[in-house]
Amino acid sequence: MGGPARRLYLIGCGPSEAARGPVEELGFKAYNLARLARLGVPVPPAFVLGTGWCRAFRVRGGTLPEETPAELVAALRHIEAASGLGFGSSRRPLLVSVRSGAPVSMPGMMETVLNVGLAESTLPGLLRLTGNPRLVWDSYRRLIESYAEIVAGLAAETFAAARRDALAAAGVATLQELDFRSLRELAGRELELCAAAGRPFPQAPAEQLERAVAAVLRSWDGPKARWYRAAHAIDDEAGTAVTVQRMVFGNAGGTSGAGVGFTRDPATGAAQLYVDYAPNAQGEDVVAGRTGLESDGLERLPEAARDELAELAQLLEHEFRDAQEFEFTIENGELFVLQTRAAKRTPLAALAIAVALGEAGLVTPAEARARVAALDPQRLATPELAGAAAATPLASGVPASIGVAAGAAVFEPARAIQRARAGEAVILLREDVATADIAALEAATGLVAARGARTAHAAVIARQLGKACVVGCTQLAIDAGGRAGRLGATRITEGEPLTVDGGTGHVYAGLLPLRHRQPQELLARLAALGR
Repeated sequence: MGGPARRLYLIGCGPSEAARGPVEELGFKAYNLARLARLGVPVPPAFVLGTGWCRAFRVRGGTLPEETPAELVAALRHIEAASGLGFGSSRRPLLVSVRSGAPVSMPGMMETVLNVGLAESTLPGLLRLTGNPRLVWDSYRRLIESYAEIVAGLAAETFAAARRDALAAAGVATLQELDFRSLRELAGRELELCAAAGRPFPQAPAEQLERAVAAVLRSWDGPKARWYRAAHAIDDEAGTAVTVQRMVFGNAGGTSGAGVGFTRDPATGAAQLYVDYAPNAQGEDVVAGRTGLESDGLERLPEAARDELAELAQLLEHEFRDAQEFEFTIENGELFVLQTRAAKRTPLAALAIAVALGEAGLVTPAEARARVAALDPQRLATPELAGAAAATPLASGVPASIGVAAGAAVFEPARAIQRARAGEAVILLREDVATADIAALEAATGLVAARGARTAHAAVIARQLGKACVVGCTQLAIDAGGRAGRLGATRITEGEPLTVDGGTGHVYAGLLPLRHRQPQELLARLAALGR
């Protein structure tokens, strides 16, 4: 399908050699999805616009080729046949997600649009199909919001304010508590906001899809994606693929949810599932850090799902010969896997995982040593508090890393970068963990966020960078001005010294004394491999 420069690939739509395309064309995300589908892992059917589409899009100055609508329709027929649903159908509507996927992993650096295909004409059909009015109106307001912000470029705060107003009117604290009537009213209000801004929400599903595809391709040249490529020496000409995939609904009720898992603890390398799971939510709630998860997500999962994830973790490690990070959705008790990639990990975890995989025979001793050969020995030394028992934390949150960081409190990303460039160690305090703050994450020595999950994209990046990271610190409140806040009962202004323990989740006043511990036992096991 498509010309040689702009190929379309199929995944999970039945036997297809197209799904065996090269990673440079399929993109990293879709390439791994195709491998999972061939293994029999439950992957929703999808088609992929290869990276050639992105290159053509850029050459054309940010416009899609004229034949794009017809090619999208032809590709959708394969998902429709595999799912028994119809895109734009008024009786059995198919909704799709539109996701990015570069040839190398760039977590959270580009955009995603979910629930594409939901419109006034398809709302009744989805309601009949699911019998779940809350699912229908929650999905609709999510699509309107993401379309407005990602596709139309409207201010996110406008829609955040509408959500706050809806919560206040209903007298509840979270969006999950809104009933379908409140969600219907919220969706109506957001439609009005789009129209008032001169960017009305399109009611034609085909138009939604075309514009979402263009927005995802455009995000390849967004500020955070450009910064990430420059920081990691990724070729600007590589381009992103776009995966269009049947929606599965984690927001379908009590036996549904969305999560992110690691086959091993990415902070320590321990051989145990590390999962964040949000019931009655969609995947972006977790990976974008919108959902605060205060405990191990395995505790929230049904026992059957826990067993399935344990089996999946073993399969992934044997197939990919490395620890994996995977995204999943449970829809009415049924598990679907949406992505897997090599797990971002701390240097200590990288050492522990290489040793464990070498001892298990999944990699050769030479491969295990090669995987950690570039690690700086100093980064393997884990900083610990010396005498923490004598200190009382100002606040505590969910530990999302290991090690300890100390520095000056900073509340604004730009100030964190400025002070770090002046040679100062800084602790970045934020309401949300956002990938838009990635340059500040790079500059800071530690991160504390009032909300967010351990597996949110920015927390994953902070961990990979070896930063002490605490999320879900509900005792953190930041002033509207952005230069001060509170940690528990203590007021903190910019520049005040703090110490953050990424292993316990505690945040302390002052610069506490540290000691460093070398992983001697792991280094000895690495040296002993193959002997």
